Amino acid sequence: MRPWQKKIHEVIFEADTKSGKFFDVSLLILIILSVIVVMLESVDSLDDKYSEALYALEWVFTIIFTIEYFLRIISTGKPWKYMISFFGLVDLLSILPTYIALYFAGSSSLLIIRTLRLLRVFRVFKLVRFIGEAQHLMQALRSSVYKVTVFLVTVLICVTIMGAIMYLIEGEQSGFSSIPKSIYWAVVTITTVGYGDIVPITVLGQFISSILMVMGYGIIAVPTGIVTVELAQATKENITTQACLDCSAEGHSYDAQYCKFCGSALG
Repeated sequence: MRPWQKKIHEVIFEADTKSGKFFDVSLLILIILSVIVVMLESVDSLDDKYSEALYALEWVFTIIFTIEYFLRIISTGKPWKYMISFFGLVDLLSILPTYIALYFAGSSSLLIIRTLRLLRVFRVFKLVRFIGEAQHLMQALRSSVYKVTVFLVTVLICVTIMGAIMYLIEGEQSGFSSIPKSIYWAVVTITTVGYGDIVPITVLGQFISSILMVMGYGIIAVPTGIVTVELAQATKENITTQACLDCSAEGHSYDAQYCKFCGSALG
């Protein structure tokens, strides 16, 4: 990587230097202002009076974020690593709606996704502990994904069977006009939402409905318990805000010499 690329990387990706912190704080302010502009555009009375000014501001922010996005790409050793990362995708999605709106009206409202970029506040103000806790949570979610998937498949099978049974018991006269609609009722009932648009009228149907509603409370607790156990077992480690020069990933240990995501040497 060339010296000028390292300098840009230091300013854009690092929060430990004065220039890096100034850049990130300025960026956060611009993000907040751009989100406010998007919100104001949705208010008809304000949009009628200041539509041209709001539209101009929207383009100013988009151009700034577009330049920033490309600077992030050229200042990393492996641009595609950044581009497919969480923040890389968020950065891209935060500028695309304005350009898409040139061909599809109303797309600019999707710019509200820029609020996700505010997650960088944890790094900007050196709240390393929050970054560590976030990684801790992600580790627990990754560990529990298979258990939760098995649980959700079981619930899906359950509501499918119960929906088919209710279709046979209640029939079209009660609003259970098809198996898919009956499955919809089972999903609404077992999640304890209960919209009331479809209601069983037979004694047996009401009995099954009661069982599903009681099951719903237990179902809520199961995935929570799974994730909680994984959270308790997940290991914590002290990390820094140092970003890798190649993939721009953060969350490395204090004594790390190589990036744990791409294996490149840390500067």
